[in-house]
Amino acid sequence: MKSAEIRDAFLKFFESKGHQIVASSSLVPHEDPTLLFTNAGMNQFKDVFLGFDKRAYTRATTSQKCVRAGGKHNDLENVGYTARHHTFFEMLGNFSFGDYFKRDAISYAWELLTEVFKLPKDKLWVTVYAEDDEAYDIWTKEVGVPAERVIRIGDNKGARYASDNFWMMGDTGPCGPCTEIFYDHGEHIWGGPPGSPEEDGDRYIEIWNNVFMQFNRDEQGVMHPLPKPSVDTGMGLERISAVLQGVHANYEIDLFQALIKAAARETSSANKPADMDSPSLKVLADHIRACSFLIADGVIPGNEGRGYVLRRIIRRAIRHGYKLGARAAFFHKMVPDLVGEMGSAYPELKDGERRIVDVLRQEEERFFATIENGMAIVEAELAAMEAAGKKVFDGNTAFKLHDTYGFPLDLTADICRERDVTVDALAFDAAMARQKEQARAAGKFKMAANLDYDGPETAFHGYTLLEEKGNILALYKDGAPVNELLEGEMGVVVLDHTPFYAESGGQVGDRGELRATAGIFGVEDTQKIQAAVFGHHGVVRTGKLAVGQGVTARVDVAARAATARNHSVTHLMHKALREVLGTHVQQKGSLVDSEKTRFDFVQPTPMTDAQIRDVEARVNAEILANTA
Repeated sequence: MKSAEIRDAFLKFFESKGHQIVASSSLVPHEDPTLLFTNAGMNQFKDVFLGFDKRAYTRATTSQKCVRAGGKHNDLENVGYTARHHTFFEMLGNFSFGDYFKRDAISYAWELLTEVFKLPKDKLWVTVYAEDDEAYDIWTKEVGVPAERVIRIGDNKGARYASDNFWMMGDTGPCGPCTEIFYDHGEHIWGGPPGSPEEDGDRYIEIWNNVFMQFNRDEQGVMHPLPKPSVDTGMGLERISAVLQGVHANYEIDLFQALIKAAARETSSANKPADMDSPSLKVLADHIRACSFLIADGVIPGNEGRGYVLRRIIRRAIRHGYKLGARAAFFHKMVPDLVGEMGSAYPELKDGERRIVDVLRQEEERFFATIENGMAIVEAELAAMEAAGKKVFDGNTAFKLHDTYGFPLDLTADICRERDVTVDALAFDAAMARQKEQARAAGKFKMAANLDYDGPETAFHGYTLLEEKGNILALYKDGAPVNELLEGEMGVVVLDHTPFYAESGGQVGDRGELRATAGIFGVEDTQKIQAAVFGHHGVVRTGKLAVGQGVTARVDVAARAATARNHSVTHLMHKALREVLGTHVQQKGSLVDSEKTRFDFVQPTPMTDAQIRDVEARVNAEILANTA
């Protein structure tokens, strides 16, 4: 069976068992700020399991696209060196939200593997949580797996070498025992069954994990039975494809073989034919999937967050292409091959093909402009190290490569590992810290950030009132606390109550005036000293102000109204840009005042005049509609 047929057979099998086929969610988990990327099939159902969301179905099945290349879950450095690590993979899953539980989950898995996929029963091994007698009995007494192939794991009651087969969503919350299914690749491959000292070998490979969400763990660590136990399962498409296609490594399956051939086509020449067993070709086959799907889901190469992870993957791919002999942009030429393999299952690939190619080509051209000089520095350093018998690459040189030539640390480490050399990461981090400190010292911070304030918070009333009475809690002159400010002096006033909006979300702070019986203070800007303490920046126009005085705080109404309108426009413009340019457009910053709005976003190519006019027309149409 080809990978596409296996994916289809899995989904249709569970559909026949009453499951709703649910489309894969985006690799960018917009509703979950705790995740950098979607990394498991259950991510999109997290709120359903927690009880915060309810769906029209109680059984679901998916083929979920996943990325593990940044943050807590990062397999990037292993790709190309192992048989089963990927930056991008597909997780097949079936889920029960308070519907069926252990018996049905186990029987469905066994039926699919042995009757639909026709796997030999004597090749399958099972693990259960040490204390889960129910699952153990289902496997041994009902399904009929011999007891010697059902291994109890966990809580030191199973083998001391194994993981504990107990899954938790976090330190607290839903959790429960797991049962995993392993496939025995045969005696000709080294390794032992799960729980044995040789379990890290490649003979016995986990292909499916069934998680039984049975308890809720409270802050004291006490397990409370859930009123509606649920099921969350995952089976890697690449792993099950390797088993069903009779190969050992994931890179030998049909899908990867097509991409490896594409990588060989783009990097080989008449003078240097491709070595089809090259780890670099595997890297390219893996990385084109991760990069293309991330771009399709709106991620753009950048210097931080998801964009930086994407840039690291692209540059690692380019380096491996360079190693194979490529000296010009080549990686983007593999996109049509990927679309041919996976475009039917994931239409977003087909729809975004042109943009994916453009983004990759531009990023390649940018990096190819510096990679030759960077590689020369790496090679010179490695040659000097070899001559001196050293095994640790200089961290300051690694930082220079990062800062000047765009070599992320893991890319330098990847090159070094091929020479059995490590990088001095501590020295790299120290150089990075020095640069950040210099940047901070060179930056100009607003005075509010340096004020030493220890007093009550400011109550903000500015969403409903533009004039409010308040009392002066503190005064500052030249950043130091004072008891009074005299006419002509500049300073900062802290009030207990204010209608003044402090700069936030790109919108500048309000201006206006504070009127006391003894003087008038002109407010030119409002900034937060602390999260809930507002500092009114300005100058005493007449008289004086003193701590403890009462004031009437009045916002400049015309300026606030103009600023609010311009703030609304940023949201209208964001929507229009996404309609005209594509859903990859994400706000990266803005500045809103009474005169203008500035909207920052990432776009791989300059906007055309026609696109600019289109965005303007859409925004103006919304303004003219004057919706309440």
